[in-house]
Amino acid sequence: MTDPGRWIIRWPAPLTPRLRLLCFPYAGGGASVYRPWREHLPPDVELCAVQLPGRESRLSEPPWYQLSALLPQLHRGLSGLLDLPYATFGHSLGALVSFEFVRQLRRCGDPLPRHLFASGRGAPQVPVRSEPIHRLPDAEFVREIARFRATRPEVLADPDLLELVLPALRADFALSERYRYRPEPPLPCPITAFYGIGDPSVRKDDVSAWGSQTSAAWRVRAMPGDHFFLRPAQPRLLAEIGSSLA
Repeated sequence: MTDPGRWIIRWPAPLTPRLRLLCFPYAGGGASVYRPWREHLPPDVELCAVQLPGRESRLSEPPWYQLSALLPQLHRGLSGLLDLPYATFGHSLGALVSFEFVRQLRRCGDPLPRHLFASGRGAPQVPVRSEPIHRLPDAEFVREIARFRATRPEVLADPDLLELVLPALRADFALSERYRYRPEPPLPCPITAFYGIGDPSVRKDDVSAWGSQTSAAWRVRAMPGDHFFLRPAQPRLLAEIGSSLA
């Protein structure tokens, strides 16, 4: 098995883990967005947050612009974590990456998750309605990022910080906007899909369409907040996840 090494930031549970929760960040985000979750998950669940190239501890590495090219690298990087039962969680872009990661595992005959949690994104077969922005000039791209609220305003206002995060942000939007869904049989694991009640970019019907991606149980849960409901809805969100993992 491959050592997860750079690909995972781990916050071990105090007891011998019964299960791992692999968390995939949203566009422009890094593993640290999931650090606060450790205290609110069941004590026998190990929190493992995915760290993609181009951010935080991997800032010096070039980010990936094509999901089909990223998946084999991600597979090799995370294969050492599949020795225990696990579940996946991904928010926005992370929901798409985690879904395609699981399909990659199935194609390779690897163990599949006990549960797939998709958050803040319509089902992968639903076309994205917004215009692509990843090729825009820097100034226009930053204006669009600010409108999406994908990055903190203080980062966008600081030229030095912006220079550091812009490549990963542009790459992440390219991952999403270049994605083309290819039909495969439904996954055998249950799926829970979350969306923010006040999210103007994600429709409930699009989130409900995740049900066609599983042959097992599925459900949709509305969360208070907009697209980035992870923080304001954290207690309710983690209660739902913890209950499913119990």
